[in-house]
Amino acid sequence: MAFLSSLNIAASGMAAERLRLDVISQNVANAKTTRTEDGTPYKRQVVLFSENKGFNSVLEETIAKRKEKIAGGVPANTVTATKNNGVLVTEIVEDETPLTPVYDPTHPDADENGYYYLPNVDVAEEQMDAMAATRSYEANLAVLNAVKSMAQTALSIGNN
Repeated sequence: MAFLSSLNIAASGMAAERLRLDVISQNVANAKTTRTEDGTPYKRQVVLFSENKGFNSVLEETIAKRKEKIAGGVPANTVTATKNNGVLVTEIVEDETPLTPVYDPTHPDADENGYYYLPNVDVAEEQMDAMAATRSYEANLAVLNAVKSMAQTALSIGNN
């Protein structure tokens, strides 16, 4: 089943990077939005990732931790293998970097002091993040193609 888990890891990485690119696109599109539906300036969004641990991985880790506590169990310095099931998008959060105040009393979104606020989106930073996400997507695609090639080679061995 290593073949399927390899595909799952690469596919989950590709899906996660695709979502990251979607969020980056949304950030760039709203880089100058001073009023959203709730009346506040747009805030940059960031995608948080974590390891997607399957049920068996969590169960094995829990059992290994309990065995360490039991006399005669697994020694505390023993390394136990865990299975990775890919990437999990934990959540999409708003960046809490302060908004940029701009003084213009004639702006429709200006407050009583004459300031309106621009979103905390740096387009250059978003472009760099987009390039990194694209490279990561390409790396996961290369893994997917390598696994596919290995599977085809393994299947052709039986035909010779």
